[in-house]
Amino acid sequence: MIRKSVPEDFDAVNSVYQKARSFMARCGIDQWQDGYPFEEDILSDINNSISYVLLDGGEIYATFVLVRGDDPDYAKIEDGEWKNSQPYFAIHRVASDGSRSGVFKRIFEFAKSKSGHLRIDTHRQNINMQRVLRANGFEYCGVIHLKDGSPRDAFEYTERK
Repeated sequence: MIRKSVPEDFDAVNSVYQKARSFMARCGIDQWQDGYPFEEDILSDINNSISYVLLDGGEIYATFVLVRGDDPDYAKIEDGEWKNSQPYFAIHRVASDGSRSGVFKRIFEFAKSKSGHLRIDTHRQNINMQRVLRANGFEYCGVIHLKDGSPRDAFEYTERK
């Protein structure tokens, strides 16, 4: 089951992010190692109704943010271009506690039910996420830069009709 996060989910969502950070550190991925997403980011996402959780038997095991574009980080892309300029939803801050497989597939199906045009970015070292994105029909488009200047590989999915 996927539902919007509520304030009472904060501790569980924060725990999922902590487990995801630890996993990335063990894999040598220098993503989120500064504590991001920070507690204030998590609270803001919940309060702005853009945070979602995946549950099994009432237990939260994954989380993500889904927001209708235009994402300022996606305004400029280098070494490539977006495939589609139509309105889109952006998927951000995907994290799992590692207890279940197929997490991104569930997130993707949920996001696709909201829009056939999706964008997402990930750290260049996050090969696992890049593989999952491509397996779900996302195409590499180029490099975007976050507010702090960090580069991220950008991917886009456009539903084919």
